[in-house]
Amino acid sequence: MPILRRLLFIFITLLAPWSATADEAIFAGGCFWCMEEPFEQVEGVSAVISGYSGGETANPTYKNYGSGGHIEVVKVIFDPAKVSYDQLLDIFWRQIDPTDANGQFVDRGFEYSTGIFYLNRGQRRVATASKKRMDKSGVFGAPLVTPIKPAATFYAAEDYHQDYYKKNPLRYWYYRSRSGRDDYLKSIWGESAIEKRS
Repeated sequence: MPILRRLLFIFITLLAPWSATADEAIFAGGCFWCMEEPFEQVEGVSAVISGYSGGETANPTYKNYGSGGHIEVVKVIFDPAKVSYDQLLDIFWRQIDPTDANGQFVDRGFEYSTGIFYLNRGQRRVATASKKRMDKSGVFGAPLVTPIKPAATFYAAEDYHQDYYKKNPLRYWYYRSRSGRDDYLKSIWGESAIEKRS
């Protein structure tokens, strides 16, 4: 039954009424629960899908994605007429610790590492320039280690992971408050880093 629900979810997302000009972006920022909300708040973003990517095994699940070399990612569906890829990158940098190559906050291990997965040469160029700007700014106090890689096959995560922060708000906020993510983001960006989350 879980497999049928997952297939149904993928089918529905593929048929979602996105704009004819919709584009996609794939980012890894550790726990995908924490990466959905910031992008879903953005005008021009029509969907954010949690999933797995970057590994070698087909059809990974939450139980085995790490052993297959995959990491947690989000696919962002957006209208480039309303929000640019460069703007999405700015949001991305403000959700993560790009100086940590061994996971994110309380979540340790390669499967929770960061990454930008470009889908075309234009995205690679914009992502490379964005990373250089962030590195040069010195805001993080250390060199950025977040890799920029060509996109691999994206696998949508199980349906209970999608919009987890909406479906299970108490568990989500408990996890997030203990994870160290918001404390770190506030130390870098100030209170504005989480001002939209209430």
